[in-house]
Amino acid sequence: MSYDFKNKVALVTGAASGIGAAVAAELARDGAKVVVADRDAAGAASVVTAIQQAGGQAAVFEIDVTDPIAVEAMVAFAEKTYGALHLAVNNAGIGGPSALTGEYPLEGWQQVIDINLTSVFHCTRYEIAAMLRAGGGAIVNMASILGSVGFARSAAYVAAKHGVLGLTKAAALEYASQGIRVTAVGPGFIDTPLLCKNLDEATLQHIAGLHPIGRLGRSEEVAALTCFLLSDHASFITGSYHLVDGGYVAQ
Repeated sequence: MSYDFKNKVALVTGAASGIGAAVAAELARDGAKVVVADRDAAGAASVVTAIQQAGGQAAVFEIDVTDPIAVEAMVAFAEKTYGALHLAVNNAGIGGPSALTGEYPLEGWQQVIDINLTSVFHCTRYEIAAMLRAGGGAIVNMASILGSVGFARSAAYVAAKHGVLGLTKAAALEYASQGIRVTAVGPGFIDTPLLCKNLDEATLQHIAGLHPIGRLGRSEEVAALTCFLLSDHASFITGSYHLVDGGYVAQ
């Protein structure tokens, strides 16, 4: 399904690959001007090139989303380049160390919380200000199935993604009357470079089998739900959390 994002400006973090790249591509196909933001500038540039070759409009912004000054500059770049900001997907994230909670590395905890939660606050904070200037907008925060259930040896990731849901709900309540909707998406395990480069084939097969549907998800499936939530078709949806997980959380 396609949506009408003409005359809309969108910002996607963590957009150099995987879910972020798929969201950016779909937004551009449906007419949005897209800022493709990532610390991997070369990967982001490749996504922008693909969008432009397909007839869309996009620009690269290299960023460390844990730096609030850089996040403010990223939002300002979107406004300066395309005139406003209407849509945002806060997708940047990492998996972090795998360890028991009683042995979890302190530096690993801080890194995961900084990237997967604090950066979402940074982005949401500055995006809201820009959307108020634009007269409204929609934000999707990328959470996870692990925003609602636990997973052993992933204390920091689980805690961060639970926190993303709380942040989403608070912001949605605060700005609903001003035309800004804020929702969260909870992907299951998705076939992305972030997942696949860190796991062997046997582990990937095991994880795929944890989903009743019997496979890993695809980035395009997450992008489809995300773009619906950003669209006017979702105009009565805010403050909520939407799973795309092959039945994982239903168990």
